[in-house]
This record gives sequence, C-alpha cells and structure tokens, in this order.
Amino acid sequence: MTPSARTPRATDRAGAGRRQTKTRARGGAVTAASHTLLGLWISIVIIPFLWTVMCSFKTTREILTAPLALPERWSLDNYVNAWTEAGVGRYFFNTAIVVGCALVLVMVLGGMCAYVLARFRFRGRMVIYYSMIAAMAFPAFLAIVPLFLLLQDLRLLNTKPGLVAVYVAFALPFTVFFLHSFFASLPNDVSEAAQIDGAGDWRTYFQVMLPMAAPGMASVAILNFIGLWNQYMLAVVLNSKKENYVLTQGMQVFAQKAGYSVDFGGLFAAVVMTVVPVLIVYMVFQRRLQGSVSQGTFR
Repeated sequence: MTPSARTPRATDRAGAGRRQTKTRARGGAVTAASHTLLGLWISIVIIPFLWTVMCSFKTTREILTAPLALPERWSLDNYVNAWTEAGVGRYFFNTAIVVGCALVLVMVLGGMCAYVLARFRFRGRMVIYYSMIAAMAFPAFLAIVPLFLLLQDLRLLNTKPGLVAVYVAFALPFTVFFLHSFFASLPNDVSEAAQIDGAGDWRTYFQVMLPMAAPGMASVAILNFIGLWNQYMLAVVLNSKKENYVLTQGMQVFAQKAGYSVDFGGLFAAVVMTVVPVLIVYMVFQRRLQGSVSQGTFR
C-alpha cells in the first residue's frame, strides 16, 4: 500500500480521536455541572432540616438569641412537652389511624381496579382508565365545597371515617394509573396456567398476579403514604373537631396556641416528630422505588 493510500485513514483516525476527546470533555463538563447542582440541592434540603433538629433541643431563648449556635444542654424536654402538653401524641395517633386505614383501602381497591383494567377486555374500560387519569389533573380545592356538603349530608363531616373516605378518593386515581402498567406487563402465560389448574379470577389475582406486582405495590404505597401523611388542605376544611385533628392541623394549633409567647423549642420538636416517620419509611423502602416507575400507557 502506498503512503498516499494510508494518509486518508490516518486522517480519519486522528479526526475520530479528536471527536472522542471533545465528547469526553463535554461529558465531564455535564457531569461536573450535574454534581454541582445536586450538591446545591442537597444543601438546600439538608441544612434547614439539620437546623430544625438542632433547634428542637434548644429553649426558646436560645433560639431567639443564638439561632445558629449549638444547644447549651442537650435535653428531650421539648419532645416530652410537645408530645404530652401540646397534644402531639393525640395528633400523631389520629394521623396514624386515618392514614393507615386510607392506605389499606386505596391499595386494595386500586390494585383490583388496575388489574381489571389491564387484564380484562370489556366495553368502557378505556373510558374508566382515562377518567382516572383526568381525575389526577383535577385540582383538589375545586372539590372542597361539594365534598363539604356531601360529607355533611352523610353525617361524616368532622369524623375520621369521612376523612378516610376523602383520602381514598383522592389517592385512588394515582394508584390505578401507577399500577396499571405493572399488571399489563405481566406475562399472560402465568395467569393462563393458573386458570388451567383450576384457579378462579380471585385466586389468580391474589395468589399469582399480586405477588408478581409486589415492587409496584410497594412503590405506590410509599408514595401514597407520603402524600397522605402530609395532607393539609382536606384535613383543615373537612375536619374541624379538635379531638380528630391530624398532625398537620396540630402544628398550626401549636403555633397559634400561645399567641406571641410561642414555645419555639417544642414547635421544632413537633415538626421533627412529624417528619421522622416519613423519612424512616422512605429510607427503609427506597430501593423499592428504584426502577419501579414505568410508563402509564394503556395497553
């Protein structure tokens, strides 16, 4: 081969090398920028939370005079006072009951609804599915007045069962939308084999298909738990009886209880007790969320 024949190939290799170098440089710049933004976002989220935890061990005087200093004495007095005297314990118990019952109901009903829409063919199923998707875009505040009147007529206003029913109604569309793709992606051979062995529709769902969709069920349960635990607007409007207050309402009562002489130390302790259960649930089940979010297209 003559030198003139080798020159174009050498030139191509050199050009390819330069392009790879530029690609790696751009990739490094993008990675550095992503890490910088991620570090900034972590700082914005973590630093206020750590400051809140620190202030929960301080007195009101220490918070007002030296908000960035460490506590003079590390004590759990604020947590004890908030739990007992401020009524956070009762609010916590009410929240656990309402959220727990609503979560169980929405997972049972949402799982069965998503399974039927994904695995069965019948007239009107697409209308039901797209109605669920449309309900997700419906602002909750537009339904406050009709919900108030409806619960009042049903004598469920200012009661825990009424709050549970509303929580289930608002969490159901998202649950169906999330689980639909999980059930639609399951192989038909498994369900057909179960039916050949004599399993009915109920047994096929609970003993065969539901365990296979466990990652999706766990993921949507975590997301629903976080959303219901932090629910504020529905609870404030539909639950005005103090003995049925949930944590989000209790925080408001705690802040307004003493007028200008607010116990900031106890308030910060109550905030920490409100946030910690959500953090624990997320940290324990965070691996379930990885790779579980899939497309909600109708199949």
